[in-house]
Amino acid sequence: MDRKRLTISIKKDLLDQVDRVIDEEKIRNRSHAIEYLLSKSLASKVSKALILAGGKGLKMRPLTYELPKVMLPISGKPLLEHTIDLLRNNEIRDITLSLGPLGEKVKQYFGAGTRFSVKIDYIEQEKEAVGTAQALLQVKEIFSDRPFILIYGDVLAEIDLSDMIEFHLSHKGTVTMALTSVEKSSDWGVCGIRGSQVLEFTEKPKPSKNLSHVINAGIYIMEPKIFNYINKKTIKLEKDVFPKLAYEEQIYGYFFRGKWFDVGNPKSYEEAVKSRNGK
Repeated sequence: MDRKRLTISIKKDLLDQVDRVIDEEKIRNRSHAIEYLLSKSLASKVSKALILAGGKGLKMRPLTYELPKVMLPISGKPLLEHTIDLLRNNEIRDITLSLGPLGEKVKQYFGAGTRFSVKIDYIEQEKEAVGTAQALLQVKEIFSDRPFILIYGDVLAEIDLSDMIEFHLSHKGTVTMALTSVEKSSDWGVCGIRGSQVLEFTEKPKPSKNLSHVINAGIYIMEPKIFNYINKKTIKLEKDVFPKLAYEEQIYGYFFRGKWFDVGNPKSYEEAVKSRNGK
């Protein structure tokens, strides 16, 4: 990234506040601290989020015969409420939920979002199996003006979204993808990375000894130009969009070390419940 050297004068009390930001890990020195604070103050803010909450939860039956997967309880509240808490705690309060079967139960619980100190809008997925790309395309008019967050509804993660946003705003890519590592990566979207760039993306590849353990965590920050890659025939982001973006070097990876669960199968759900109840 291009930088220019500046000489500035600053009040001592302000400089003391700048120095308090330095932690020698995320913020390395005084120059980095000033750049960080300026970018945080002046950059285009990310204030909206889309949660894809329309999955049928076939692997979670019989629990999901009468309850949407995103409403499965974890530590006394629905999985989806944990995600909304995460967004609100990072000052993302304008939320759109993309709903599928049994979506009325989501609406009944969350309403307009007032009880959770957020604003929630709803959109019904057009048909039963639209795929992630079509669910995103449905909200093009709502999310075409500035960067936004996209989260899959069956993901439970401990991640610093504010830091991820700062990272996204520091580069010129179309997508920032949250990355984590797992032992058996072939069950998810596997990423080939160089530095912070995702150069290769393969959804659920065949198991291999040489397979990367770095995977797509189902949390993204996207620029509006993502819609240039989606049309009525595009089905899945993971199959039809991300591989192309990776080839064009338009995906950056944000690696986080917090706990992560894909609550899409009984084993992972049990692990998520045990993890949260153990706190």
